[in-house]
Amino acid sequence: MPVKSKSARIFDLPMPEEESAIQAGIAQDPDTYELTDTEFRKLKRSERPPAAATKERVTIRLSREVVARFRASGPGWQTRLEAVLKEWLDAHYQS
Repeated sequence: MPVKSKSARIFDLPMPEEESAIQAGIAQDPDTYELTDTEFRKLKRSERPPAAATKERVTIRLSREVVARFRASGPGWQTRLEAVLKEWLDAHYQS
């Protein structure tokens, strides 16, 4: 049965007979159990650990061509852009 999420993603939920087979499998597994409502409320969301090197959020205006080429290189394009800037700094400002 297709269900639409708040973010417009579509998921196929199991049919009732599939759900009962899933629940039967869970019941037979000695290493798992379904949490009670009280246990579920006690769970805490794990947070991402703080990064060793923090970064500063800035706003910078770049040409569309530069941004388009870096974005076209795929995920991690901002990290690669930063690497290029660091390389330029190393070449032009010797400490």
